[in-house]
Amino acid sequence: MGHVKLAIGGDHAGYPLKQHLIQVLKEWGHDVDDLGTHSEDPVDYPPFCAAVARAVVRGGAERGIVLGGSGQGEQISANKVHGARAALCNDLYTARMARAHNDANVLSIGARIVAPQLAEEITRIFLDTPFEGGRHVRRLEEISEIEAEESRHSPAAERPHSEANPTMEAEESRHSPAAERPHSEANPTMEAEESRHSPAAERPHAEANPTMEKESR
Repeated sequence: MGHVKLAIGGDHAGYPLKQHLIQVLKEWGHDVDDLGTHSEDPVDYPPFCAAVARAVVRGGAERGIVLGGSGQGEQISANKVHGARAALCNDLYTARMARAHNDANVLSIGARIVAPQLAEEITRIFLDTPFEGGRHVRRLEEISEIEAEESRHSPAAERPHSEANPTMEAEESRHSPAAERPHSEANPTMEAEESRHSPAAERPHAEANPTMEKESR
């Protein structure tokens, strides 16, 4: 793949690898928007991963990368943003399949699992592998339909997460949508907000990828 505009972010566990990948990606000729965190001081990962996913879904970046200790929570957080297709890829095969079969637009890597050199190769494969289209378009459309259905009937849209977890605040009820706020203010309880602003609820996956043809079988 040629020049790519990327958004990257993660928590303190992913910070050293993030800094390494930023340098490598720039050497490869890509534009990189670093959405934090900006040190190894402990932080919660959801806001940073949501910011990366939103940048991709809303057109500020073509692909995203989220980094943490295992990459699991980072992937989960990114996927709460409707329209994001985040894939946890701690090996080369899943990086290739995430792109070829799933048209993943956000890459998640576990910085405590993957060495920097392997992370470079995973990232290169993720950026270079094209989506195969064909039968996989139908499956992505089915995922988008599920996402749209959940947007209309989401328990999270009716009940803030803070009711289930008193230690977390339902910031979305007091602030404007995340698209109008800096990424650092992004709310870690994302389901309700994304349910109200879901691209999937407005357009199928095929419309977001007009060059793809849906296979007849």
